Amino acid sequence: MQNELLQELEARGFINQCSNMDGLNQALNAGKITVYWGTDPTGDSLHVGHVASLMLLHWFQKYGHRPIALVGGATARIGDPSGRDKGRPMMTDEEIAHNSAGLRKSISKFIKFDDSENGAIMVDNYDWMKNYGHIEFLAKYGTDFTIPRMLAMESVKKRLETGMTFLEFNYMTFQAVDFLTLYNEHNCILQLCGADQWGNSVTGIDLIRKKCGKEVFVLSTALITDSKGEKIGKSAGNAVWVNEDKASPYEYYQYFRNTPDDLVEKFLKIFTEIPLDEIAELSKKRDAELNEVKKRLAFAATEIAHGHDAAVAAESAAAALFGGGANMENVPQYDLKMDTPMGILDFLTAIKMFDSKSEARRMVEQGGIQIDGEKITNKDFVVEPRESIMVQRGKKVFLRVNVTK
Repeated sequence: MQNELLQELEARGFINQCSNMDGLNQALNAGKITVYWGTDPTGDSLHVGHVASLMLLHWFQKYGHRPIALVGGATARIGDPSGRDKGRPMMTDEEIAHNSAGLRKSISKFIKFDDSENGAIMVDNYDWMKNYGHIEFLAKYGTDFTIPRMLAMESVKKRLETGMTFLEFNYMTFQAVDFLTLYNEHNCILQLCGADQWGNSVTGIDLIRKKCGKEVFVLSTALITDSKGEKIGKSAGNAVWVNEDKASPYEYYQYFRNTPDDLVEKFLKIFTEIPLDEIAELSKKRDAELNEVKKRLAFAATEIAHGHDAAVAAESAAAALFGGGANMENVPQYDLKMDTPMGILDFLTAIKMFDSKSEARRMVEQGGIQIDGEKITNKDFVVEPRESIMVQRGKKVFLRVNVTK
């Protein structure tokens, strides 16, 4: 019989590909397992594009299995070629340490780290990879990977056209050794990954089979895309961050509140714990009723990522801005020291609504900025200092600026 967890995951649309579904089904029916998912610390927060994989890990823990979250301090020093047309910029040790701390904060929102039987474990592959010398690593694993097999990987074939380096070429070998290490130390038999990591991940299956004579598994999820069909990520510029210092719970709420109609059912299944039978009923709603479903989606997703109180506050802020009568104190705020008038472009970058004046100028000239309800189209507009300034970007993004002198 198909395992109950696999039934749930399949019905929710999590499963994209599995290395051996029958074998994994048998392993899950036999008892609790240990499963891992990893990410490299290339930023100091995860984003919505990562959350599908994190929710998959979340469901394994919910069903009693032990999750391992791996932060790739070693693989971050190499660079993953998957889905890229150029190599990653090199990172300093300080940057990696800072980003790793941020990722731990993100991951802790979705899985529980405690001393219980299925409490999650956090690991860093730098802890074991730093112990290998180059000759020692090649002597131990060099004959376990064949060049034809590595060249056949999609991530490698695409990068060869743009000048893949030997550094990046080693990425899949590091990821395979990660799986082997977690198998040996924690009896981890399943790796979860996004669809773009499939080639790197299944390499670990072969290595464990060669070294230990055991069968392990890889399960991938489909990549989450935006309304244009583009992968969500920081490099694509459409990321909505998980950590509060990168995006407020209100912004997270609004991301899901603005879900395109055709993605509502999919997002309900992936980003919430709402029961499937209830989702089936919610998905029948149309027009004004569908807007209420989007609110339900936004609240449930925000509650998982930020907690109940933050979800209530975000819901209240949205109601204040779009429905009237709710608590305006829950609108995202920014404290700005401002004792003299400030040009609109300087003002918008000072409150971190834009990273550059050129981005701010484009939005102003397109009529996408309002100050206290007044549409601003002149790039030379001057903002006068006052106690509180309400800034609106587009139709959905609001920020209340608290001015001090």
